[in-house]
Amino acid sequence: MIRDNTALPNEEDICLLESINSKDILRIAKNHNGKLGGLITILGDIQSEYGYLPEISFRIIADETGVPLVDIYGVATFYRSFSLKPQGKHLVCVCLGTACHVRRATMVVEELERQLGIKVGQTTSDGEFTLETVNCLGACAIGPVVTVDGRYFSKVDTTKVKAILEKVQAGLLEDEESLAAASDG
Repeated sequence: MIRDNTALPNEEDICLLESINSKDILRIAKNHNGKLGGLITILGDIQSEYGYLPEISFRIIADETGVPLVDIYGVATFYRSFSLKPQGKHLVCVCLGTACHVRRATMVVEELERQLGIKVGQTTSDGEFTLETVNCLGACAIGPVVTVDGRYFSKVDTTKVKAILEKVQAGLLEDEESLAAASDG
C-alpha cells in the first residue's frame, strides 16, 4: 500500500494515533510555552518525536498555550518542513527551481518515482521513503539538487539516483565520504 500524504486519515492512520502519547506532547508544549518562537519550536519537537504532526497535538498545544487552533494549523501548514501525515523514515526532496529544472530535475523526479514505486507526495508501503519536491533549496549553482534527510546531493542525474538510494538504505548518510562519492560518482 502506498501512503498519500495529502489524503484524509484512513484506518491505518487512525491506528497510528493510538501510539501517540498525549503526555509527551503536553511535556513538549510546557517546555516551550511562553518562549519566543515557542509555537514553531513546539511543532518542531513534536514532529521530531513522531515524524509528523498528529492532529491531537494541535488540540493539546491549543489547550496548553492558549493559541487558537486555527493559528496552530496555520503555522503547521505554512511551513513546508511540517507534515500533517506520517512520513517515511527517509525524506527525499528534489528541487524543481528554475536552475535545477533547466538541468533536468524533472527527469530525476521521474527516476526516483520509478525506483521507489511511488509518486511525489507519497510514502513507500514499507514506510522507508517519502518523496517530495520543492520550488527551491537555495543551492542553484550545484543543481539539480536532491536532499535526503537534510543531506544535499549535488549535480544529480538519473544515473546517480540508484547509488543515492543504495547509500541511504545501507545507512551511509552519516559517512561524508560515501555521501560525496554518491553525489560526485
